Amino acid sequence: MVRPALPDFLIIGAPKAGTTALHSALALHPEVFTTTPKEPKYWLCGDAPPPRWSGPGDAHSQQEWVWRRRDYEALFRPAADRQLRGESTPFYLWSYPAHRRIAEHLPDVKLVALVRDPIDRAYSNWMHLWSDGLESVPDFERAFALQERRIEAGWAPFWRYRDLGLYGRQLAHLYRYVDRERVLVVRYRDIVDEPARTVDEVCRFLGIADSHVDTIPKDNSRSYAEPGWRTAVFGPAVRTGAWLGQFAPPQLWRALSAPLVAQLSTGQAHRPRLSPDARARLLPHFEEDIALLSELTGDHVPVWRSVESRGSFEQRATSPS
Repeated sequence: MVRPALPDFLIIGAPKAGTTALHSALALHPEVFTTTPKEPKYWLCGDAPPPRWSGPGDAHSQQEWVWRRRDYEALFRPAADRQLRGESTPFYLWSYPAHRRIAEHLPDVKLVALVRDPIDRAYSNWMHLWSDGLESVPDFERAFALQERRIEAGWAPFWRYRDLGLYGRQLAHLYRYVDRERVLVVRYRDIVDEPARTVDEVCRFLGIADSHVDTIPKDNSRSYAEPGWRTAVFGPAVRTGAWLGQFAPPQLWRALSAPLVAQLSTGQAHRPRLSPDARARLLPHFEEDIALLSELTGDHVPVWRSVESRGSFEQRATSPS
């Protein structure tokens, strides 16, 4: 019997919580096939064109969504019969409609949900967009406070610095549709601190041999763009180019934008850690949800309630946890 050309597992989130690193590690396993592109986003819309988001770069990125079923299934056809097939779209964890679609159309799929200190995740999210020239607000807390205004203006999910980190609510909704036994929750800390053990845990969950992958590739962090004349000059140019990019093939704009984005940073500035005072001000946005996540998973993550920032993937990997 021929298997349907559909995934056996999904890495469902969260954004900036190590999904790219885990996806890259699993892609090295001989029993795993992963899609190109890594993030098809199909279950966010399912046979309907993506919403017309209006934030900087949103219209350009929407061209890369794989929203037709035939195109989505075609991504999995190159897989060998013996391989598990998977894709990684970090917004599935956030999207309640995606939970329902996945439950209806993929009744046996296994889901891997990565979670990270929600304040550090939000800061990394902002840093990603700022260093790419798409975020125009150079202060993280000010940008964080703009979420509701940006939602009302129709900006895409990646701009939701707060909501993407409400994992407790997201998992509670997911568990209404998917049995908990088919969901593995993995912490970002474990990916950085114990990569081999963490990949083996994921492999055992997926039902494939472990001990095939002992490292996790560096995540997709950006070089920090220090506020100054470079960001003042090249940032608006990137945002204008991203808007124009919606009228060209996605690969063309990516190629043309790379040297422009590179001008935002000298490569010498180090990404600043979030201050304890800033963490203390932001923590009330997440405390209730952290408690809910602890109740759902039994993992009490007291370090998430601290005012210490753990830093980026590279900083975490080269310093004590």
